[in-house]
Amino acid sequence: MAQAELIMPKMGESIMEATILKWLKKPGDKIEQDESVLEVATDKVDTEVPSSYAGVLKEILAKEGEVVKVGKPIAIITTDAAVGKKEEPVSAPAVAKSAPVVETKTMPVVTTNGHSNVTDYKSSNRFYSPLVKNIAKEEGIAVAELETISGSGSEGRVTKKDILGYVQNRKLGVSIAPQRSVSAAPLVPASINAGDEIIQMDRMRKMIAERMVDSKRISPHVTSFVEADVTNIVFWRNKVKNEFQKREGDALTFTPIFIEAVMQAIKDYPMINVQVDGDKIIKKKEINIGMAVALPTGNLIVPVIRNTDQYNITGLAKVVNDLAKRARENKLKPDELAGGTFTVSNVGSFGNVMGTPIIMQPQVAIMALGAVQKKPAVIETPYGDAIAVRHKMFLSHSYDHRVVDGALGGSFVKRVADYLEKFDVTRSI
Repeated sequence: MAQAELIMPKMGESIMEATILKWLKKPGDKIEQDESVLEVATDKVDTEVPSSYAGVLKEILAKEGEVVKVGKPIAIITTDAAVGKKEEPVSAPAVAKSAPVVETKTMPVVTTNGHSNVTDYKSSNRFYSPLVKNIAKEEGIAVAELETISGSGSEGRVTKKDILGYVQNRKLGVSIAPQRSVSAAPLVPASINAGDEIIQMDRMRKMIAERMVDSKRISPHVTSFVEADVTNIVFWRNKVKNEFQKREGDALTFTPIFIEAVMQAIKDYPMINVQVDGDKIIKKKEINIGMAVALPTGNLIVPVIRNTDQYNITGLAKVVNDLAKRARENKLKPDELAGGTFTVSNVGSFGNVMGTPIIMQPQVAIMALGAVQKKPAVIETPYGDAIAVRHKMFLSHSYDHRVVDGALGGSFVKRVADYLEKFDVTRSI
């Protein structure tokens, strides 16, 4: 028998640590190779960690709620075969060998204005990275106090620099005006009557709430609308979708066609593909389009199609279907939710004709795709104008007025409509 360490895997370029949410196995349980052993959470996504080995879970090294750095051991598995090393017991971390066992200290209760506040940051509606929470715990900063710290990071998040600066001022006795957070009492309190149901927000809904409030606070939103005639696209898709399904084993929806038009318009107007960093504008080289996906829980998640301009329509159809399917099954990787430079939201899938979407920070624009509807329309013919039934849809383009003016925001959405209306019905797939 041999023993092997299960380590915290690397889950993305920017992910350095993760919080253990739940162990799916307990010591003594048999584990198959690639079977999920635990659930972890990062600042990008919740995901399951599979086992690299088949065997029996001998020991759990990291408890639920603990923050573990990537590459650190989290469990020991007894395997039937050697794992590239001599068959000798895998020891606990070096500190456990040389140092005596010390009882774990419980963080003291911090009293603020006569009220006790434990450092249980799960109760907060704001998102804090594991590093920020660790610093807060070490300094004895309670949840209520942590929520008063103004964040300078992406989407208004509290960074390491922010909390260290706060700690320094705290030690010097410098008071900082509190910032109203998502969890602060609303100006108009909710009324609760008999029969009303109170539903506690889950972790993802809290994160969405925080990000949406932050986005409206950060970006002055403006929305432009254009109606596009997509009759040619509807007829072309109806003509090729059965052949595509038979050949590729995938459905051909409207979404990849719309995303292709957005990508082409971004190439024409690259200043829509930017981000804001203080008084600097970062012009992004890559075109990474995020697509909003509604989850069975009612929450929303936005996987990203990286280098969208490198796909043909077949490739786009496959990646759109794959990301949407895995998003609903909670099987996305953290990197697949990061790096977006523009976002589309298909509100038409819910029968909505238009919307005013909220920008995904630090992007500066987002487009809502309305439902395709049959409408009477005036068309030009060689014999004069005529009224005909056409397939039409609204495009709603919200943009950050700090860096995108009406001329650019309006011209961009009109260009998307132009690409849709001039769609080549003779193209092959």
